Amino acid sequence: MIVDWLVLAIVLAASVVAGLKWLRVAQREHYLARGVVGAYSRWNKTRAVNNLLAAASLLALVAFWARQAPAWVVGAGGVAWGIFPSGLPINGTTSKLAWTGRLRRLAVIYTGLVIAGAGIGAIAGLGNAAAGLLVVSIVGLPIALATASPIETRLSRRFVDEATASLRRIEPAVVAITGSYGKTSTKEYARHLIVGSRQVVASPASFNNRLGLARAVNEHVSADTEVFLAEMGTYGPGEIAKMGRWVRPNIAVMTAIGPVHLERFFSEERIVAAKSEILIGVDVAIFNIDDSRLALVADTAVVDRVVRCSATDVNADVAVLDRGDRVEVFRDGRSLGMADHPGVFLTNLACAAAVAFEVGVSGPDVVGRLGTVQRPAHRQTVSVGEGGFVIIDDTFNSNPAGAEAALDKLAAVEGAGRRVVVTPGMIELGPRQPGENEAFAARAAEVASDVIIVGRTNRAFLRKGTKGGTASVIVMANRQEAVEWVRANLGPGDAVLYENDLPDHYP
Repeated sequence: MIVDWLVLAIVLAASVVAGLKWLRVAQREHYLARGVVGAYSRWNKTRAVNNLLAAASLLALVAFWARQAPAWVVGAGGVAWGIFPSGLPINGTTSKLAWTGRLRRLAVIYTGLVIAGAGIGAIAGLGNAAAGLLVVSIVGLPIALATASPIETRLSRRFVDEATASLRRIEPAVVAITGSYGKTSTKEYARHLIVGSRQVVASPASFNNRLGLARAVNEHVSADTEVFLAEMGTYGPGEIAKMGRWVRPNIAVMTAIGPVHLERFFSEERIVAAKSEILIGVDVAIFNIDDSRLALVADTAVVDRVVRCSATDVNADVAVLDRGDRVEVFRDGRSLGMADHPGVFLTNLACAAAVAFEVGVSGPDVVGRLGTVQRPAHRQTVSVGEGGFVIIDDTFNSNPAGAEAALDKLAAVEGAGRRVVVTPGMIELGPRQPGENEAFAARAAEVASDVIIVGRTNRAFLRKGTKGGTASVIVMANRQEAVEWVRANLGPGDAVLYENDLPDHYP
C-alpha cells in the first residue's frame, strides 16, 4: 500500500512537470492539437534519448497492465515522462509560459481529464490509479485542446461581434491580403503608399487569424478610418472563408504560393484552394502573376475585376520594374514615372501599388512614396553592428524563395571579407523540408565563409547540404551562442545573415 501511494505521488509530480511543458507548447502552437502532436514528433526525431524516454513510459504501462511488472515500474515510467523531452524547458527563454485566461481554461480541462484517468484506474485498485493518471497525462492534452476549441470559439464570439459591428458602422474599404509569404510586407508597403491620401489602418504585426483581426479592428479602427488592411493567414481549409464572412473585404490580394505550412496542407494545390477562399464575395482581386499558380487562379477567378501585378511584365495591369538603382511604375501599360529603388521584393510592391490605386491614391502620389518604402522588421533589414560588421536580419523568414533572396543580399554586400550565415533552417515544409534545407545549405556554403547551424531541428539536412561547399561549418545549440560567436569573430568589412529563427519549443 505504501509503495502504491509513493508511486502515485511520483507519477503525479512527473505529470505536473510534463503538463507545464506541453501547455507552453500548446500556447506557442496556437492551441492546435496537431501542433502539439507535431512538436512531440520533432523532439522524438532529433534526440535519441527522447525515443528511449517515450518508450520507457509506454512500456512501463504495458508491462504493468500485462501483470508482468510491479507497481514501481509505473513510477519509473512516470519519471521518464516527466523528463521527456530532454532539452525542452518548462518556462522557456524565447517564449515564456503566459497564464492567459485561455491557457488557464485549457489547464483546468487537462487537469480534469488527468484526474478522471486516475479515478477510473483507482476503481480497479490503488496501483492502477497511477497507471490511469500516467496514460491520460501522456495522451490527454490533444483531447483537452479539441474539447476547449468550441468553448473558446463561443467565449470569443463577443469580440468578433464587436469588430463586425464596427466595420458595418464605419464602412471602410476593406482589403484582405493572403499568400504563403509576402503578406506582411505587402500590407506594410500598401499602408505606406496610402498614408497621406486616406486614413488607413493595417492589422498590426502578424495578427492574421480570427481573434487577431477582431483585436485589430476593436483597438485600431475608428470613425475616421477609410481603409482597413487585413492580413489573413490560415492553418487549414475554411479558416479564411470564415474570416471573410464577417470582415467582408471589398478587395482581395494574393501575394505568392509556396511550400510554407506544407506539413499542414499536404499539397500546394490544397494551399492554393485554402488561400483562394479570400476571393469569396470581393469586387476586386489583385494577383501576383509572376507566380505561375496565381496566374492560373487569376484566369479563373469569379470576381467583378481582376488586377494582374508583375515585376517583369510591362503589360500587366500594374507593374513595378527594376531599372538598376531606380524602379519604374506602369499602370495598364503606361509609365507613371520612376522612383529610387527601395530594395524590396518588387512583386510585393506591385501588389501594394495596385491596392493604393484601388482605394483612390493617385499615380503621382504612389510613385512619390515608392522610393521611401521600408522593409518590415526582421525581413532582410540591414544594419551595422557595434563591431562594425553588416547585419542582415531575416529572422522572420521561413520560405525557400525568401531564403534564396537573402543569400543574394549577403553575396552582394560590398567589400565583405568574412560572410557568415546563421540559421536553424526552414520549417513546416512537409516532405520538402529535407530537400529545401539541403539546397539552401548548399548555396549558403558557396556564398558564405562560415555557416553556423543552430539547434537540432534541421541539423542533419543542413550539414548534408554544406558538404560540397567551401564554407566552414559550425554547429551550435542555440541562437544566443551563435550571436556571441559572431560578435567575437566579426569586425569591420564582414557581414552576417541571420536566416530564420525558431523559438525554444523547437529542438
